[in-house]
Amino acid sequence: MPSSYMTLRSLLAPLCFGAVLLLTPPPVTADDSDDTAEAALPVPPPLHAESSGRVRIDGKHIDYRATAGTLEMKNDDGEVIAHYGYTAYVRADTDKRSRPLLFAYNGGPGSASMWLHMGILGPQRTVVEDTAFSTRGPFRYTNNEYSILDRADLVMIDPVGTGFSRAVGKGKGEDFWGVSKDIQTVSDFIARYITANGRWTSPKYLLGESYGGIRSGGVAWDLLNRHSIALDGVVLVSPYMDYIAGSAGTPNDLPYVNYLSTFAATAWYHGVSEFRPESLDTMVEEAERFALEQYAPLLLQGNAASAAARQEVLRGLQRLTGISADYWERANLRIDEARFAKELLRSQRKTVGRIDSRFVGDGINHVAEDFMYDPFFPAVGPAFVATFNDYYREVVGVKTDLTYITSADLWQAWSQEHTHPGPVGTQPVANTAVDLAFAMTQNPNMRVLVQQGYYDLATPLGATRHFLRHMDLPEKLRGNISEAYYEAGHMMYLHPPSMASFKADLAHFIR
Repeated sequence: MPSSYMTLRSLLAPLCFGAVLLLTPPPVTADDSDDTAEAALPVPPPLHAESSGRVRIDGKHIDYRATAGTLEMKNDDGEVIAHYGYTAYVRADTDKRSRPLLFAYNGGPGSASMWLHMGILGPQRTVVEDTAFSTRGPFRYTNNEYSILDRADLVMIDPVGTGFSRAVGKGKGEDFWGVSKDIQTVSDFIARYITANGRWTSPKYLLGESYGGIRSGGVAWDLLNRHSIALDGVVLVSPYMDYIAGSAGTPNDLPYVNYLSTFAATAWYHGVSEFRPESLDTMVEEAERFALEQYAPLLLQGNAASAAARQEVLRGLQRLTGISADYWERANLRIDEARFAKELLRSQRKTVGRIDSRFVGDGINHVAEDFMYDPFFPAVGPAFVATFNDYYREVVGVKTDLTYITSADLWQAWSQEHTHPGPVGTQPVANTAVDLAFAMTQNPNMRVLVQQGYYDLATPLGATRHFLRHMDLPEKLRGNISEAYYEAGHMMYLHPPSMASFKADLAHFIR
């Protein structure tokens, strides 16, 4: 895989699973395939299935009603433009007008909500062995004792181009594929759902993973600004919020600084760092101090930095990351996550994961500059795809011959431009921490929970802490933000101890 491809992919798709799990290309409409076509294809009926279920959480049984399929979305002229996929779980025998309601989605852009659905939130959970290749059938799913259904009703969302969501009628994929378009259409779906299901008075929460962070920051503001919907809370799981701060591989020094603490944590985990403190926290603290006090100033000086200062930083990089000062020197002190994942255990002919750097696989092409694959995907992907399709079609009862698109390379067609609120205005790339700050300021009762893994090379710890520290908020509102960290990666809920902590933190947050 050429390094130019890896760089572009890492910039635009922090959690796009298309590399190994792409099941079908994005849907093509009549207008996509024939520019001269005047009439759209007939609109098929939406998918719909209802079923009852029970989940056991903390030793107690919770009965629920599941509604799954697609919801029709219309334009201002009342024409159907999309079938929006979702799965809703509503607890039986409760007052839905006062019960909390959580809307959740993954990221990509181009990732379906299957990962959160079968990983931690829904009533059934895919069984995988943490850090192992769970590729041997029969694949299993089981009662999810960590589901959030004891605290809130749940709506899993699949944006257009993922899951069973399709542009239909006069709708086109490009009407939905872009930072601002995605924010607006997800907001419109949420407003449509709460109207159709009588949930206007319910306390409302968002939970987004990875690119779902960019989505959530924008949706929190868009719901308040366009729909007058005030959220009680926003949960950011392994969030990608700021393109510039979190995208290594650009001619910009900031992300290299933000990645260093995760590089150091990964090197500590695999036992290859020269600095070997007993605790991970000590390792991360030392890496953050070095990154901000020595590494960042040197990068900002460019070729004006002294040779002595450069050598001191090179020694520090080797000490923290286990990668030689010579390699760092040849890379001009800047290594992105793809190079790091390849180089860290190159001498062992191994590659570490990007989504979760605890995962290790045999290397391919041992002289390559970047890793050839992310071991995380083949380790857990087949089990998730198999169990979700079986559960969704056989248990939930969604009967269709459509392919459930778990991961589509929508980043290739994704418009990165975004119009932020306030004086920031339209920018070529997004930082929706700006939007989130506007929403928090104008809805001072809204709280934010950040859930972040230490071993996440897709959306690193340093980038998350950077956007939190730079949000323009009144000081009194900073207490509305809480942070939780886990000794796992991007999908920290695959790590058994972190799974339990994730649920406890989320349950405490939802009031």
